[in-house]
Amino acid sequence: MMNNLNSSNFHLPYNPKLVERAKELRKNMTPAEKKLWCEYLSDFQFRVLRQRPINHFIVDFYCPTLQVVKIDGDSHFTDEGQDYDIERTHILEGYGLKIIRFTNSQVLNQFDSVCEQIQGLIPPKLPFKGKNS
Repeated sequence: MMNNLNSSNFHLPYNPKLVERAKELRKNMTPAEKKLWCEYLSDFQFRVLRQRPINHFIVDFYCPTLQVVKIDGDSHFTDEGQDYDIERTHILEGYGLKIIRFTNSQVLNQFDSVCEQIQGLIPPKLPFKGKNS
């Protein structure tokens, strides 16, 4: 059975102990995070949350409709960072989330491509909740 993240009876585990750290990270975004947020995700057609605590992790961006967008800084390319990323990805995917990773360099130097990849995650037909069906 697949998790339906949009249903009202499914909630991702929220860790209140990470709230203060998440607030700090929102105030001190990396240049890549700031660019992606200010130039694309802040006006995205679906709600996007910055620095969202999920379980024992803080994801850079969380979109309930499209899942998780993650930017990897330099620390993710060490052996220790890669092991942590594999474990975190496995746990988050266990909740039915899709992890999308972009390097800081991709966001800063290939911005249009990053935006196109995120845009490509939008299903072709989403249910319309208008008065006229």
